Amino acid sequence: MPAIREGGTSQLDRGAPPAWMRAAASIAPRLLGSLGIVATVTLVCFHAVRVNAITAGFAYLVAVLAVATWWGLIEATAASIAAMLCFNYFFLPPLLTFTIADPQNWVALLAFLATSIIASQVSEHAKERTREALARQRDMERLYALSRSILLTHTEEDVARQIARQIAQVFDFRAGALYDRATGATYNTGPEDLTGFDERLRESAVKGTLFRDSLTNTVVTAIRLGGEPIGALALRGLLPSDTVLQALANLAAIGLEKARAQEAASHAQAAQQSQELKSTLLDAMAHEFKTPLTSMKAATSALLSDVVSAPASRRELITVVDEEIDHLNRLVTEAIRMARIEAGDLQLTRAPCAVEPMLKEVLGSMESVIAGRSVNLQVAPDLPYVDVDAELVELVIRQLVDNALRYSPSATPLTVRAGRTAGGVVVGIRDHGPGIAPEDRARVFEKYYRGSSSSKARGTGLGLAIAREIARAHGGEVWLETSSPQGSEFCLSLPVAQAEDRA
Repeated sequence: MPAIREGGTSQLDRGAPPAWMRAAASIAPRLLGSLGIVATVTLVCFHAVRVNAITAGFAYLVAVLAVATWWGLIEATAASIAAMLCFNYFFLPPLLTFTIADPQNWVALLAFLATSIIASQVSEHAKERTREALARQRDMERLYALSRSILLTHTEEDVARQIARQIAQVFDFRAGALYDRATGATYNTGPEDLTGFDERLRESAVKGTLFRDSLTNTVVTAIRLGGEPIGALALRGLLPSDTVLQALANLAAIGLEKARAQEAASHAQAAQQSQELKSTLLDAMAHEFKTPLTSMKAATSALLSDVVSAPASRRELITVVDEEIDHLNRLVTEAIRMARIEAGDLQLTRAPCAVEPMLKEVLGSMESVIAGRSVNLQVAPDLPYVDVDAELVELVIRQLVDNALRYSPSATPLTVRAGRTAGGVVVGIRDHGPGIAPEDRARVFEKYYRGSSSSKARGTGLGLAIAREIARAHGGEVWLETSSPQGSEFCLSLPVAQAEDRA
C-alpha cells in the first residue's frame, strides 16, 4: 500500500478525472431536467391554454421554486434565466422576439428575474437549514446510542476494542482505530485497514495533534482526559463535524476511564475481600484450635504430673490427645484445600470407583466421631462405577457426614443413601436435626459463613464450600435437598465412569 501523505496524490488517483468534471457530470442531468420543466410550462401556457403574461409569469415562478426545492440553487438559477427568456419571447409584446416595445415590460422582466433568483436562494437556504437540523438530530441520536453502548461495555473483552468497534458501527465509518496510550495497544475495526497510521496515532496521543487526510477521508485526533492526551482515535469515511469529532473523542475518553476505574475498584474490592477473608479465617482457626489444644494440654499435663497412674486412664488421655491431633489435622487440611481451590490448583486423579466401598471407608474412618450413633446405609443394587478422584470425593462425603453429626442431636440416627439418576449417581446424607433456618439456606455454601443456629457447633465454615468446589471440579454438584424441623438432607452428584474406563 503506498504511503499516505497530507496533500499528496497517490498513483491510483492519477488516472481519475478531475473533480470539476465529476461535479459537472453529476449536475448535468439536473440542469437538463430544470430546463425541461421550463419548456413544459411554456408549452402549456402558450399553446395548450393560451394564458396572459401575468399568469405565465406566476407559472414560471412556481416552476422555479419547485426546481429550487427539489434540487438546488444552481439548477434554480438556470431555470430562472431560461424562464426569463421564454417569458420575454412568448408573452411580452412583440411576441416571438426578444425585443421589448414597452419600457415598463423591462421593469417587469427584471423584477421577475430578481424574484425568481431571490426565491430560489431563500428556498435553498431553507433546505440547507433543514439539512443541518436533520444532520444535527442524526448526530445527536448517534452520540446517544454510542454513549449508551459505551456505558454498557463489559470487561470480558478489551474495552478499547469495544469502543473502537462501536464508534465505527454507530457512525458507519469504513475503518476505525483506537490507540490506548496506557497499554500501547492499537485496536482496529471496520471493513478497511488503517495500516500506515500507527505513527500518527502515537504522535497524536503524545502531542495532542490533529491530522487530516482529504484524499482518503481520514482523520486522527487525540483522546483527552483532564486536558492530557490518553490515546488517539483514527476514523475513515464520511467524516463528522469538528464538534461531533470532539464528542466522539470525549466519549472514548469516558469509556477508557470508566474501564480503568472499574478495574481499580475490582482490584480494591478483591484486596479488601481477601483481607477480610484472611481475618475471618484467622479468627475461626484461632477459635477452633483453642478447644483441641486445651484438651491436649490438660491431658498431657495430667500424664506428666503422674496424677493418673492407672493404665486405662492413661490410655484414655492418650486417646484424647490422638483424637484432638486428628481434629487439628482436619482444620489445617480444610484451609489448605480451600487455598488451592481459590488458586485454581485443584488437581484431580480420576479413576473408576465403586460407590459402596467408598462410603463404607468414610464411615469406618469416622467411627470415633460417630461415637455409637446409628447410621443407616442404603445403597441401590447394581450401582455403576463413578469416575472420580477417590481421595477428594471421600473428603466431600466426610464433610457432609461431619456436618450432619454436628448439627443434629447425638441420639438421632443418620441416613446415608446412594442411588442412580439420569445424570449419574447421587449420594445423600440425611440427619434428624432442627433443620436450617430459611434465611440461612441460600448462604450455607459460602466460605466462613455459619448460620444463626450454629454458634455452638465446631468448624470454620469451610466444609460445605470445599465440598461444593470439589464436586464441581468433577462435573457434579452439592446441594441442599430438603430442610425442615424434622431434619436436613445434603446431596452429592457424581459422574458415571464409561464402560471402557472400567475395563
